[in-house]
Amino acid sequence: MFQSLKQLFAPTNKDLRKRIGFTLVALMIFVIGTSIRVPGTPEITSNLGFLDLINVMGGGSLRNFSIFALGVMPYISASIIMQLLQLDIIPYFSELNKQGPVGRQKINQITRYMGIIFAFIEGFAFSFAFFDAPSAMDHLYIATILTAGTAFTLWLGDRITKKGIGNGMSLIIMAGIIKELPTMFIQAFQGLITNSDLALALGIALFVLFIIVYFVIIIGVIWVQEADRKIPIQYANKTSSGYGNPQSYMPIKINSAGVVPVIFASSFLAIPTTIAQFSGNQGFIDFCNNYLSYTTPVGLIIYIFLIFFFGYFYTFIQIKPEELSKNLQQNGGYIPGIRPGGETENYVSKVLSRLTVVGSLFLVIIAILPIIFTALVNLSDKISVPASVTIGGTGLLIVVGVALETYKQLEGSLVTRSYRKSYRRH
Repeated sequence: MFQSLKQLFAPTNKDLRKRIGFTLVALMIFVIGTSIRVPGTPEITSNLGFLDLINVMGGGSLRNFSIFALGVMPYISASIIMQLLQLDIIPYFSELNKQGPVGRQKINQITRYMGIIFAFIEGFAFSFAFFDAPSAMDHLYIATILTAGTAFTLWLGDRITKKGIGNGMSLIIMAGIIKELPTMFIQAFQGLITNSDLALALGIALFVLFIIVYFVIIIGVIWVQEADRKIPIQYANKTSSGYGNPQSYMPIKINSAGVVPVIFASSFLAIPTTIAQFSGNQGFIDFCNNYLSYTTPVGLIIYIFLIFFFGYFYTFIQIKPEELSKNLQQNGGYIPGIRPGGETENYVSKVLSRLTVVGSLFLVIIAILPIIFTALVNLSDKISVPASVTIGGTGLLIVVGVALETYKQLEGSLVTRSYRKSYRRH
């Protein structure tokens, strides 16, 4: 790591430093935008419920009801839908997916248009849900500003991808989450020490324990995100590793689905709750609060089940054992001891299923940690810690994942530049 930092500040990597500087300036613009409130709207003081995830990923912009209140969530929703439509549901999108870079560019363009449409619909819904505007034009005004904020955020993410260090959308989400971390630690300090009825020594001990547990969870997330199962691969046109050649492997991550199953599960539970809020039917609202809320035992069990279900669903979308088996066979490769074709497909499916159990269990633990932490804190009348103070959660998983990916890209770029430099000398 220190060697990479030393290479970064070398005179030959001046353009890379400019890219990093451009990325930091763009992220600063986004952070400033999260504090600019939509004109004529107050801060949201009501409980956000299932919308807490959007608020966390947007750096608290939804609660502030800033111009970036929707963030990139409409684009993420559109991306997920487009991925599903490419699974031979609509032949046109399946054909685009097979056309290579040209098809992917077209899919990306359609996804952006769909994200803007979703942003306008969600902006309208939020304006009706949180504000009692006097006319329909006022709701249209709010929805238009929120849509423009999402469009600008997508453009900013594109600039980071092209002129910065890449991963523009992911870095924007990461910046929003990191923006709220100092506030969370300050609130935890106030709730456990300055504003609590506990003894000073006990409050300090609990705050130190809070920090230690937080960093232990970060280490655990890094370990699981980097862990993979290496399946040995042998190629018919290459000699065996026993003759001195290195063994080839096919790595499969323990958590191949990333944070998507948690987002899917939260969105799925949010649908009936949203309908209940707009319908005004008190019986339906009570049913959702009693059985579809994370804070209730039944709702928590459903939430865990959905994470496991979508974990399997999305993993097998990302890694298709049938296609993987065909590609391996076409390249003259095979798994030692496993026949090519159907047996390879079954073997990969079995390995993937076992890994998904571990990966989904990890996602469940990370997802329910904030719920358990909040419940434990509320048991004591002597501690007044805001609900925004949590341990773990989806936000932490996103930050660690994006940070690891960005670091690997920078390190890879430095290694490539170093290799080219040494090659020119020879």
